[in-house]
Amino acid sequence: MDQQNHMCRRELLMAGAAGALLTGLRSTPVQAAALSASQEKKPGIAVQLYSVRGDCAKDFDKALAQVAKMGFDAVEFAGYHTYSNNAAGLRKRLDDLGLKVAATHIGTGTIEGDALAKTIDFHQTIGCKYLCVPGDGRFWDPQGSKELAAIFNKADEKLQPLGMACGYHNHKNEFRKDGNKTYWELFAERTSKNVVLQQDVGWTVDAGQDAVALIRKYPGRSQVIHCKPTVVGGGQGIPILGQDSVPWVPIFKACESVGGTEWYTLEQERYLPDTSPMECTYLSLAGLKAIVNNT
Repeated sequence: MDQQNHMCRRELLMAGAAGALLTGLRSTPVQAAALSASQEKKPGIAVQLYSVRGDCAKDFDKALAQVAKMGFDAVEFAGYHTYSNNAAGLRKRLDDLGLKVAATHIGTGTIEGDALAKTIDFHQTIGCKYLCVPGDGRFWDPQGSKELAAIFNKADEKLQPLGMACGYHNHKNEFRKDGNKTYWELFAERTSKNVVLQQDVGWTVDAGQDAVALIRKYPGRSQVIHCKPTVVGGGQGIPILGQDSVPWVPIFKACESVGGTEWYTLEQERYLPDTSPMECTYLSLAGLKAIVNNT
């Protein structure tokens, strides 16, 4: 049996084990209180809505209601669907569901020039403090990386007095090197300490980097992190948080001791066989809360 088939078989077996938990999810309403045990001073728990992007595209209001029922404290946006030009309507919908906004993912262009004022207005209305860019090819270019840092610093000058901040979210390319430093390190050095270093710790670990060391190296700059269940290489585990290969306990300890972390944002990008994105997100939420509450 080759490694790929072995992994598929293991995921199928684990999916069966998860079935018992999901039976309850499918047959009875999910009670937020059953999963909610967030302690005071602990970061809140949000969901990056890209995790359930198909549901959002089909019926955004329904998707928001479902993640609220699961027990998430907040959402992080990856598009606004029917509310793209209706910030007030979106704020009302979120308030009605008891959801806060942890952050948003938007393009670099939205924090530049005349576009920034419009971006600020929309996000102040919905109660979003953190504006994060989820990728820009200039980041890992010797000259482009300098230009990009300057863009973030200029935006920060406008955002900081408003109690807002911009930030950048990594994948793997951000850990390429220019000389003896990674582009992630260079970006951190070139930008204001108010600029968020939104680590996607799943990608960080997959890139062979030490997520804990990076949180500690830049104290107070991990205001929002991405908790992506990740199985590295051919390692053991499945893509459900707590059953994957990311060292969550030391990561959360670093976040809470030096990271200045306000939000743990779950991002579910891989799914178990015969299990919907919404159901896999629920399973990872349960795993995330179990670890956070015992850290």
